[in-house]
Amino acid sequence: MEFDARLLRPAGGFGRRARLLAAATWVPNAALALGFFAGLLLAAPTAHRCRPDPALLPPALRNLSGRALLNASVPRGPAGWSRCLLYRYAPGAAGPNRTGPCTRGWDYELPAAGLRSSLVTQWDLVCSDRWKVPLEQTTYLLGWLSGCIVLGLACDRFGRRPTFVFSLVLAVPLGIGVALALNYMMLLSLRLLLGAALAGTFLSLYVARLELCDPPHRLMVVMVAGFFWVAGELLLPGLAVLCRQWRLLQGAVTLTLALLATCWGCPSLFPESPRWLLATRQLEKGRKGLRALAEGNGVSLEDEFYSQEHLLAELESEGAPLPRYHTLCEVFSTRVIWKNSLILGFTAFIGSGIRPCFTRNLAPYLPQFHFSYFLLAALEAAACLFLCVTVNRVGRRPILLLCTILTGIAALLLLALTQYLLDWIILTLSVLGIAYSQAVTMLSIFFASEVLPTVVRGAGLGLIMAASFVGKAAGPIMDIQNNRGFFLHHVVFASFAILSVLSIMLLPESKGKGLPESLQDGESQRRPPLFRSSRRRDQLPLLSPRSAGHAPEAQDYARLVTATKKMLSSHRRPAPRDRQLLLEPAPRGAPQQET
Repeated sequence: MEFDARLLRPAGGFGRRARLLAAATWVPNAALALGFFAGLLLAAPTAHRCRPDPALLPPALRNLSGRALLNASVPRGPAGWSRCLLYRYAPGAAGPNRTGPCTRGWDYELPAAGLRSSLVTQWDLVCSDRWKVPLEQTTYLLGWLSGCIVLGLACDRFGRRPTFVFSLVLAVPLGIGVALALNYMMLLSLRLLLGAALAGTFLSLYVARLELCDPPHRLMVVMVAGFFWVAGELLLPGLAVLCRQWRLLQGAVTLTLALLATCWGCPSLFPESPRWLLATRQLEKGRKGLRALAEGNGVSLEDEFYSQEHLLAELESEGAPLPRYHTLCEVFSTRVIWKNSLILGFTAFIGSGIRPCFTRNLAPYLPQFHFSYFLLAALEAAACLFLCVTVNRVGRRPILLLCTILTGIAALLLLALTQYLLDWIILTLSVLGIAYSQAVTMLSIFFASEVLPTVVRGAGLGLIMAASFVGKAAGPIMDIQNNRGFFLHHVVFASFAILSVLSIMLLPESKGKGLPESLQDGESQRRPPLFRSSRRRDQLPLLSPRSAGHAPEAQDYARLVTATKKMLSSHRRPAPRDRQLLLEPAPRGAPQQET
C-alpha cells in the first residue's frame, strides 16, 4: 500500500497540521525522561560511615564524644572512615583487637545528588544490603523490557492512541504508590509496574510520531524528540534540588505525568494514526483521520481522491471492510522481516550492553555524581546531533556500520591496552565509545521502525527496544555481583560489536523510502550494494517527462499501475467473427491493418 505517495501527499503531506502533531509528540519525551532517570537520583550513591556505638567501648571510653568517639569506634584507613566496620574490644583491654559490622546504623553525608533523603538512607541500603540498589535498577529495567513487549502487542491490536492513553493513565497511580512505598519490597513491585507503563507510553508515542511523517522528515522529527528526552534528563537534577526529599521528587515526576495525561489525552493533540487504520483495513476511521489531517493542512481533497481508481477504492474492493490484525507469531514465519528484526535487535543490545565498559573508566576521573551524569547527557545529545547530520546524507546502513566499528575498536583498545595508555587517551576512548554506542542504539531503533511493516511495527519495535533494555541491565546485574565477571563482560561485548559488522551488511536501506505497510511490503525489501550505486542504464521511466522537463509524479505511476491491473484482470477474448477475420489472410493488394 503506497500510503505516502497516494494518500499522505494529497492530504497535504507534512503540512501545518502534521507539523503541529509532530511537535506535540516531542513534549511528552521530556516528562518520560524524568520518569526514566529519576531512579538514578533516588538511589544515588551516598558517602557513609558506621554510627559509633558506645556500648561496644570499654567503660572508660563510653563518655567520649565528637572526634574522640569516632577515633575510638570507627577504623580509619587511607580512604577515610570505614563504611561498614566498628572496633571491637576484648574485656578489660584498653585497645581494639578486632572489627565487626555496624550495630547502630550509619551516618550519611548529605545532600547526595541534591537530595537530603534517598532510598539508600530510607532503608539503609549499604554494606551487606548494598546489592539491593542495583537489584532495584535491574527490576525497573525489567519493567521497561516487559512493557515494550506486552504493550507493543497492544499497539498493533488496539491502536497507538489507546495504548498511549492507557499506559499514561496507569503510570500516574503507580508513581503515587512509589512515592508512598512503605518498605523495600513494595517499592520494588511498584517500580516494576511503573517501568512497564512508561515503556508503553514511550513506545506508542515513538511509533505514532514516525507514522505521521513523510520520508524526508522522519529522521529529523525523531531526532528532535531525542533532544527533548535529553532536555528532560538535564532538568532532573534541578528538580531534585528543589524537592530535597526523594518522595517529593517522585511526586513531582508523577505530577508531570498527570498533567501529560490530562492534556495529551485529548484526541486533537494525539489522534490515532491514519496509516495504521488503513493498514488494518479500518477504512472509515482512516478516511476521517485523513480528512482531518487534510483540513488541518489547509488542503481540500480533490474528487479523484474518492474515485474508483484511488487506493481507498482498491482497498474496499479487496473484500469486506473488517479489521485485519496481525500477531507477532506471523513475524516469526517471515524471512526478511525476521532477519532484519534479529540483526537490529542484536545491534541495539550491543550498543546498550557495551556502555558499562566505557563508563567504568570514567569513575576515577569524574568522582562526583553530577559530573558523570551531565557528561552522559551531553554525549547523548552529541550522538543525536551526529545522526541528524550524517544519516540522511549517507544512509542508515553505512552510518550504523561506521558507529558499530568505531564502538568495537574503542572497546578492544581499552580491553587490551588500558595499562599502557595515558590517562587522557583512556578518557578520550571512553568518551568516544559512549557517544558511538549511544548512536548505535538510537539508530538501530530508528532503522527498525522504518523497515518493520505498519501492521506489526508496535510489536516488532517493542522486541528491538526490549533487546536494548537487556543490554542496559548488564551493568546493574554486575553491580549485584560486586563487579565480578566484568572482564568477561568486556570481552564478550567487544567481540559482539566486531562480529555484528557482518550482519549489518545484510540489512536493506530505508533512506528516502516509504514505510512498509503490509507483511508483503516488508518481505519485498532487498539489500542494496553498500558502496556502489544501484542505478543501471536500462532503468528508464515508463512515463515520458512532462512539459518544461518535469518528471512524472508518483500519482501518475499509481494510475498506470491501476489501469494495467484492470486490463490484465478483464481477460477479454475476441468474438468468433473477429477471430475468423484475424485468421483469414488479407486479400492481395489490400492494405494491412496495424495492430
